[in-house]
Amino acid sequence: MDTLEAIHSRRSVRQYKETPVPDDLLNKVLEAARWAPSWANSQCTRYIVIKDPATKEKLAETLSRGNPGANAIKNAPIAIVACAELKKSGYYKGMASTEKGEWHMFDTGIAMENLALAAHALGLGTVHIGYIIDYKKVAEILELPEEVVAVEMTPLGFPAAEAKAPPRKEMTEIVFYEKYGKH
Repeated sequence: MDTLEAIHSRRSVRQYKETPVPDDLLNKVLEAARWAPSWANSQCTRYIVIKDPATKEKLAETLSRGNPGANAIKNAPIAIVACAELKKSGYYKGMASTEKGEWHMFDTGIAMENLALAAHALGLGTVHIGYIIDYKKVAEILELPEEVVAVEMTPLGFPAAEAKAPPRKEMTEIVFYEKYGKH
């Protein structure tokens, strides 16, 4: 599968087969994440791979009630939590280099999309889960050091069903030339 095909056909997967993910496929998706670009090559993103059902259950409980990602985290063979080391991305000599301050969310997002696209190209499914999560509880469960924060999590496994593409905005709604709003 080429890159553009992977971008166009990747979907959020929330239902998984029980089939275990072979270690070679897991390593390939983690390798794709490792090669993601980052601010000043800071490589602040860290990955925690969870296969233990009890830990996945605890992580699912950190999501908001009714979050469709909770069952996916519990039922997929693997859950991956992407974390970031603070004060690395967007910093130079311990000081924020831009008005945006921390860039770890940006860097981790890029890395996790690399992971998601690689997973899709290998026949695996993922879904980005990063909203309405009790991040303090996640930090406790995973015993994160103070200078590391959880950013998002994804289940990883073989999709149990084919997901449909949601509609996309027209290019004229999202692309402007020279100035905002100019077509």
